[in-house]
Amino acid sequence: MGTAQNYFNQESKRLVYRKLTLEDIPSWEPFFINNDRLAYMGIQLDLNFKTQARNWVEKQLKRYESPFQGHLAVIEKASNTFIGMAGLFPREIKEQKDDSLNLDFHKDACRKEYEVAYSLLPKYWGKGFGTEMAQQIKSFGIANQVAKRYVSIIHKENTASMNVAKKNGMEVLYEAVFEGMPVFVYGIEV
Repeated sequence: MGTAQNYFNQESKRLVYRKLTLEDIPSWEPFFINNDRLAYMGIQLDLNFKTQARNWVEKQLKRYESPFQGHLAVIEKASNTFIGMAGLFPREIKEQKDDSLNLDFHKDACRKEYEVAYSLLPKYWGKGFGTEMAQQIKSFGIANQVAKRYVSIIHKENTASMNVAKKNGMEVLYEAVFEGMPVFVYGIEV
């Protein structure tokens, strides 16, 4: 298994991944301004953008206390610009039965999963960065044997993230309620 240091120093074709710092908070604030996808995030929506950004970054700094988890700052190499976050997270997900999907699971079961998560500043949407971020995080997990299966937890109306999950080799495994939201859990076995 790799080291936590490896987790905090990743690189993909166009991007560099590093630990977040409190200095990244102002760069993350635009994520919470005029972002119509916030409703898919399971976050408290009545806070101002500065508080949202601070809470998010501080939460990641606490997650760093455990190996291989927490969002990393994602920096575009060409411009040396902060464009988003991506990372691995252990999750417990409560499944829900929906016979229309013919998926194999038990009603009200709770699964432990490792999530490949990514969030991108809106001005960088539609440029392939989300896919590159998700693929890098999944590849890191596989190379370092963090888990045997990786998932992405996606709100049922978030078609953009569903497309990223599919490009990351994932397919719908089951439905669940996560952070009070109806979600599809996309995943891949390795």
